[in-house]
Amino acid sequence: MSAPLRVAFFGSPAFGLPVLRRLHAEHEVVVVVAQPDAPAGRGMRVRVPPVAAEARLLGLPLDQPARVRRDRAFAERLSAVRPDVAITAAYGQILPESLLSIPEHGFLNAHASLLPELRGAAPIQWALILGRDETGITVMETEAGLDTGPIRHVLRTEVEPTETAPELSTRLSHLAARAISEALGLLAEGRLPRTPQDDAKATYAPLLTKEDGDVRWHDGARDVVNRWRGVLAWPGTRFRRDGRPIRVDRMEEAGADGRLGSAGSVLSVGDHGVVVACGRGAVRLSTVTPAGRPSMPAGDWARGAHLEEGELLA
Repeated sequence: MSAPLRVAFFGSPAFGLPVLRRLHAEHEVVVVVAQPDAPAGRGMRVRVPPVAAEARLLGLPLDQPARVRRDRAFAERLSAVRPDVAITAAYGQILPESLLSIPEHGFLNAHASLLPELRGAAPIQWALILGRDETGITVMETEAGLDTGPIRHVLRTEVEPTETAPELSTRLSHLAARAISEALGLLAEGRLPRTPQDDAKATYAPLLTKEDGDVRWHDGARDVVNRWRGVLAWPGTRFRRDGRPIRVDRMEEAGADGRLGSAGSVLSVGDHGVVVACGRGAVRLSTVTPAGRPSMPAGDWARGAHLEEGELLA
């Protein structure tokens, strides 16, 4: 078995936790780098990034620079701990070239897609929105471009047909830990391949916006449900009735008998929920959250709101 490597780990959200724990068990983590603690939410309470909290729990050296691109002192601190390799997993900042050259073996990033597909900040969400039936973790060598570096190691997995973004993110975080572990084992043995990406096949997964959560009733029912799966964590799926937003907490495809109305029209209301016509097929809204109210069964909301069959939802 190869000697443990000296590893610098860069990560911030919960996605990076399985990777950090695996690195801590198998190698020498010389520093953990996370986003700074910051106030958030209505109460502006200070929130600690999950990776930072875990580093403190494990007793690992922790650094939280505000802007690594302009922080010369941070670059000096990273150089001083002499990492053999740096690992990133959803860190949240763009790394300057001046940092990339510090570790002997550079930076390896656990990216949650099968590169060159879905380069960018939200590959898990867009894999679901686009209805992909396969995804995975690509361990890539970080360079100055947007997820353009050489592919070093890949693990694939099927996407479950009802899987949501939070569920897929959790599963891929554990796959990332395995992928990084395997990649570092190969690296230590001098057997980690380097395969250039085919830029001509690249697709992109930009950050979600609030508008990405708007229901597109004119899409097919499968596409409407796929979008709900992808945006569930944020910004969430919503439609409007009488100008007021209604968040959809749970939906699914509904059987259609061929007598569908216009896209967005209510087909039925009952204990089963609210069935709404789409451009092709229909969806069933099971649970919703009206503005200013708690989550509730869609049928209860519909009856209380006097929703009628044939009504058009925006």
